[in-house]
Amino acid sequence: MRLTTFSDYGFRVLIYLGATSGELATIDEISAAYGISSNHLMKVVHRLGQLGYIETVRGKGGGMRLARAPAGINVGEVLRATEDSFELVECMDGGDCRITRACVLRHALADAREAFLRVLDGYTLAQLLEPARPLARALLAPRLRDT
Repeated sequence: MRLTTFSDYGFRVLIYLGATSGELATIDEISAAYGISSNHLMKVVHRLGQLGYIETVRGKGGGMRLARAPAGINVGEVLRATEDSFELVECMDGGDCRITRACVLRHALADAREAFLRVLDGYTLAQLLEPARPLARALLAPRLRDT
């Protein structure tokens, strides 16, 4: 199983915003911190805002920040909201296969998918932010130099 770039960037945005401790951040800052496209991030930020994970402040000096406390953002919930599908093989998504009626593999894969999501449900953004100092050094170094 491989997550989409959209979900990956979504988690990166949330981690960055969590590392800023409530200060406003911009798409350009996040893009520079991770070395990723700001165009892709715009779509991700828009969706995270729609989902209520982040809030945006418009205008000069604007930016974005978390809309909820990190402990209130569940990793499994975010993943479910940002991925289109968790179907691991074609037959799980209604595809045609000659052995579907007798196949045990698709059931095993469905169980594995559920176990994967159950594990992620046990994590919050706060837990992803626990190595606070290393995260701040890795992500916020340019921001800290500018202050």
